[in-house]
Amino acid sequence: MIFFPAIDLKDGKCVRLKQGDMLQSTVFDLDPVARAQSFYDAGCSWLHLVDLNGAIEGKPVNQEIVESIIKKVDIKIQLGGGIRNFETIDFWLSSGINRLIIGTMALKNPELVIRACEKYPGKIAIAIDVRNGKIATEGWVEQSQISALDLVKKFEPVDVSAIIYTDISRDGILIGPALEETLAFAENTKIPIIISGGVSSLKDIKEIKSTEKKGIMGVISGRAIYDKRLSVSECNKILGN
Repeated sequence: MIFFPAIDLKDGKCVRLKQGDMLQSTVFDLDPVARAQSFYDAGCSWLHLVDLNGAIEGKPVNQEIVESIIKKVDIKIQLGGGIRNFETIDFWLSSGINRLIIGTMALKNPELVIRACEKYPGKIAIAIDVRNGKIATEGWVEQSQISALDLVKKFEPVDVSAIIYTDISRDGILIGPALEETLAFAENTKIPIIISGGVSSLKDIKEIKSTEKKGIMGVISGRAIYDKRLSVSECNKILGN
């Protein structure tokens, strides 16, 4: 099972949001490149990057920082935020990103995601960001009336590498992940799941590890790392990295 430490980029800084609210952001690091290097040094093979400004504006915004991480840190990167067209998909994957995370367009333009999976098999993940059982888009600003399961069924015929399943109500507030809800979702799809939102302790990590055979292939954590509630190296040991 893979541990994905998260770096959320806002105005060139490493921040964390509370329940996806851009107005409730806390700056944790002024040097995202050094932070990414520290995750690699702690044994991480992957990094979860989100361009928060890009998610709102619908285009890459923090690309200089992302490109610096690609150039300077020997770590695989999955990136989300602001991926709205094929030009952006081509740009990031040609720049050295290992996996792209598409959220808003999975709902608004599923054909774009299907074509991306066909051109880049195994390189596309889908972000399922859920609030009260329904999917949120546009950097979690807009609320849809589409259920997560209804959406994901559209992509099962193509080579989606993973689904990042986030319960927005738990994101950034350290109350534990929505494990039961995520497992219920995983039971209804063959696509591997990465759980996100609310992970706050080694107890959470151990509980998630116990679900490995139930479709959970990875876990993302951000704020708990920056608040020093989680040791990245300990998480990697528990998960077997």
